[in-house]
Amino acid sequence: MQNLTPEVAMNPLDLFRMDGRTVVVTGASSGLGAGFARALAHAGANVVITARREDRLAALAEELREIGPEPAIVVADVADPEDCTRVADAAVSAYGGIDGLVNNAGLGSAVTALKETPEGFRRLIDVNLNGTFWMAQACAARMENGGSIVNVASVLGQVAPRYPQAAYAASKAGVIGLTRDLAGEWSARRRIRVNALCPGYFDSEMTAGEGELLREMVAEQSMLRRFGEQHELDTAMLFLVSPASTYVTGTTLSVDGGLTAY
Repeated sequence: MQNLTPEVAMNPLDLFRMDGRTVVVTGASSGLGAGFARALAHAGANVVITARREDRLAALAEELREIGPEPAIVVADVADPEDCTRVADAAVSAYGGIDGLVNNAGLGSAVTALKETPEGFRRLIDVNLNGTFWMAQACAARMENGGSIVNVASVLGQVAPRYPQAAYAASKAGVIGLTRDLAGEWSARRRIRVNALCPGYFDSEMTAGEGELLREMVAEQSMLRRFGEQHELDTAMLFLVSPASTYVTGTTLSVDGGLTAY
């Protein structure tokens, strides 16, 4: 009988490393975005952080310098296509290219549909949905060697909100649909994978003022009966943006404690 030597398997944990790869993180001045930037720095990535608040970005950059490679800072508004182009150009100028984008920038709202203003609705759509597209377009055009885009949507793009959030829910449902289309356009032709990450309720700046009523709702209507913690979302983001998920595209990954499963 022939003696077959088994192939030496790659350590799967190595696929989560991002050494030498450049990732743009939008909405990085606080909350989930800042957490994503820290996680990427720990994984060895060159991180480009962008948001509208320069002081917050500067403070985060000081943290990132203690963790990983020197970060790049770009103050920008994703609702402005020219700003998005400027962010992508800055990433290429700083590191020579772009390998990943975490499209996290977003606004929240809780306004009844009859009280929603045209200005408020348009602004939220302009940031959450249009801004996601403008950043994806700008970065994809510069991903010459392929890459990965993670669009941060929400479980409220999948199920009816428990509170009045028509603009927010519409924007996040749009992000999920946009993700599928961009994946179809770019996955094979440009070797750019595009996926959506749908968080449930996490402790963040956006949920800080919601109070006990929201926590009671999550405790009653999710399988794990609690808010999520940043690290529980970081690992899902890292999976989607890293080489660990090279056969995953066009999908929507919910990290919600079982909220949407009910």
